[in-house]
Amino acid sequence: MAGALVVGLMAPTWALGTVAAAADAESDRRALRLLLVPDEDWNGARPQDVEAVLRSAGRALLRHAPQAAIPPLEIRPRGGPIVLFERTPTGAVRMHLNTGGNLWSQYAFQFGHELCHVLCRFDRDRTAHKWFEESLCETASLFVLRRMAEEWSHDPPYPNWRTYAPRLADYAEKRLAASPLHAGDSLAEWFRAHHDRLVSRPTDREQNLAVASALLPLFEARPSRWAAVEWLNAGGPQEPRPFREHLLDWRRHAPPAHAADIEAIAAAFGERLSP
Repeated sequence: MAGALVVGLMAPTWALGTVAAAADAESDRRALRLLLVPDEDWNGARPQDVEAVLRSAGRALLRHAPQAAIPPLEIRPRGGPIVLFERTPTGAVRMHLNTGGNLWSQYAFQFGHELCHVLCRFDRDRTAHKWFEESLCETASLFVLRRMAEEWSHDPPYPNWRTYAPRLADYAEKRLAASPLHAGDSLAEWFRAHHDRLVSRPTDREQNLAVASALLPLFEARPSRWAAVEWLNAGGPQEPRPFREHLLDWRRHAPPAHAADIEAIAAAFGERLSP
C-alpha cells in the first residue's frame, strides 16, 4: 500500500528539479547575504549578473560548511581583493574585489579566496602562521572554480552561460600549472625547506599556491573538510609558536567530528598530532 502511494504521488522529474532548484536558491539567500554597493561601476557588468556569479561561487564552498555563520557581505568591485577588519555600522563584512566586466572566472577566484577568510573567522590576531590561512584561501579559490565549472556545464545561472564552464576550469588549471610544487612532490619536504620564508612572507602568492596545489586533492576528495576551516581562528590571540602547536590549537577548538580531517591536513605537512 505504501509503495502504491509513493508511485501514485511521485512528481514529474522536471517538477522535482524545479523544486530542488528553488530550494537551493532559497538556501543561498539565507546562507549568503550579498550587498553589492549601489552605483558602483562593474565595468559594464549588470549587478544581477555579478550577484549570480558570486552566489554560485559561494554555494560551491558553503554547501560543504552548512553550519557556518556567514555575516552579510558588502561588496565593491575595486580596492582589493581584500576583506577589511572594520565592518559596516550594520555588521556587514566589507569585501573589495579587483575585477569587472564579464570576467566571471576572475570574480569567482577572488570571491572564493575572500569568502574563505570570512569562513575562517579572520581577525587581527598576530600569528606566525597567517600563511596557512592564506594558503587555505588559495585552495578555496581553486576548489570553487573547479566545482563551478562542473555545475555550470549542466546547471549554470543562465542557460546561455553553459558554454562558459570550460573557462572556469581553464582558469584553475592555469593557476595550478604555475605552482612550484608539482604532482608527486612532497609537501612535507617542501614545507621544511620553505618554512621560514612562509612565516616571514605570509601573502607570497607563489608560496601560497604551492601549498594550495598540494591541499586541493584533500579537499576535493572530502569536501566536508571545509566545515573544519570555520574553527581555524577560534582559539584567539596566541604567541608565536611552532606550526604543530597552531594545528593542535585548531583541533582543540573544533568540534570532535572535525579532528580526523584536521589531522589529515596536518599529516600532509608531515605533522603528527596524535600521540
